[in-house]
Amino acid sequence: MSLDVGLSLPGEKAARPRSWTVSPLHAVVAVFMVAIMMRGALPFNVDVSWWLILCERMLDGQRLYVDILETNPPMAGSVYMLGVLLARATGMRPEVMTNGLIFLLIAASLALAWRVLRFSTFRERAGGAAAVWAAAVLTILPMYDFGQREHLALVMMMPALAVYILRANRERVAPWAIVVAGLCAATTMNFKPYFVFGVGFCILTAAAHARDWRVLFAPENWIAAALVVIHALCIVTFYPEYYTLIYPLVRDVYLLLKAPLLLILLTSATTLWLLAIMVVLALQSRRRTVDAAALVMMAGSLGFAVSFFVQGKGWGYHAYPMVALGLMAAGWAVTADGNEQAGLRRLRIGAMLVTALIFANACLWFNASVDNRRVQEEITLLGPRPKILMLSAAAVIGHPMVREVGGTWVSRQEALWVREIVRRALRDGSIDQATADRLSGYVARERAGLIEDFKKQPPDVVVIDNQDSDWGAWAAGDPELSALLKPYVLVRNINGIEILRRADHGRS
Repeated sequence: MSLDVGLSLPGEKAARPRSWTVSPLHAVVAVFMVAIMMRGALPFNVDVSWWLILCERMLDGQRLYVDILETNPPMAGSVYMLGVLLARATGMRPEVMTNGLIFLLIAASLALAWRVLRFSTFRERAGGAAAVWAAAVLTILPMYDFGQREHLALVMMMPALAVYILRANRERVAPWAIVVAGLCAATTMNFKPYFVFGVGFCILTAAAHARDWRVLFAPENWIAAALVVIHALCIVTFYPEYYTLIYPLVRDVYLLLKAPLLLILLTSATTLWLLAIMVVLALQSRRRTVDAAALVMMAGSLGFAVSFFVQGKGWGYHAYPMVALGLMAAGWAVTADGNEQAGLRRLRIGAMLVTALIFANACLWFNASVDNRRVQEEITLLGPRPKILMLSAAAVIGHPMVREVGGTWVSRQEALWVREIVRRALRDGSIDQATADRLSGYVARERAGLIEDFKKQPPDVVVIDNQDSDWGAWAAGDPELSALLKPYVLVRNINGIEILRRADHGRS
């Protein structure tokens, strides 16, 4: 009895009789089943939870960038709109529907990538262990960051990546694949401008490996460029406030939120990414020819690494594409055909073990989240469907907690980050007092929006974050805010997070 999912080393094709086999397709399905079960055990992502609220508000008539403050382009939130629409139509929770649609998207993306490579020299590896490995990287590896923009951007890029691999290997690309690749590459870049590095590095590497400059001007690249321009024009037409209100705010305030480069270089994500690249290079050094697929995937990984470093936050989900593509390249290199000399066999076995360890450690990294269950449990005791307002820059306190308790988010933004970024930048010496004074208009606008939201929809519960900031003292020193907070009584202080309820909103 044997289990054959295409994981055998080259030269080890079994001649022994088998009573049953497991095809790569069955193995991929098994990976999806494990990932689906994990969704029930892992907490829902903070940002994805907020974007569900954003979509619900837009469907209820609120205007993005006017009634709702969000720093990302419309693509970031609109991709969740279908999940919310279907959830309303079927009565399912938007979270469940959204996760289901993401799994369908991953399956479709992998199927398209496999279809692109089906008639190429890579067909056996694309349909074997590499396919199973890619499924694990896209469904299991994201962990807590499942559904984030970086996750979805990489999922969308897979068919385009397959086309770039064919270009690098000077193989024919079907017309339908050209159209799909252009659409997928454009969608990836429309999530965030930074993702142009991931797509661009793949194209440049494909052209260099093929030694054909015409690859730079392949039709899928023109399609992608045209769609990116059209997307930008649509934002100008339908969401002009993104450029007039949000872009200056991001430029002047949000970009101040950066970690030191040395600190980002020392993160576990950077180490794991470098180890994955080293695995690929070690295996490639023993081959007579360069593997085009591994090379293109490494280039994409490097491009997303540039995106990670340029964004300068060091957050886990920002690192997902670079680590994921690095692991895909390592898995692909491990399955490469080659001369089965004893030394190469030992190297490949060692590479398998190292790649598996990188994957396990990366899962731990991407599963990092803040446990605020005590806050959620306390708010649950205050009554059903509470209206909640939060004084904090830490979005993880309010989300997905507000949805889990069936509450209503009062504020127009995910968290009050403008004042906090300016305060910390001044404290850390990133800006001087003159700059802080120049940015005070943004802080005042955020405060005015907070007070307007408070008055428009008086909350039943107010959460004040005094863990690493001074929101309580700030509110107490503001005459208008302190007057609005007078009807509220302190219920519980959980490690510096104060939970207040309106005096006439008792326990149920």
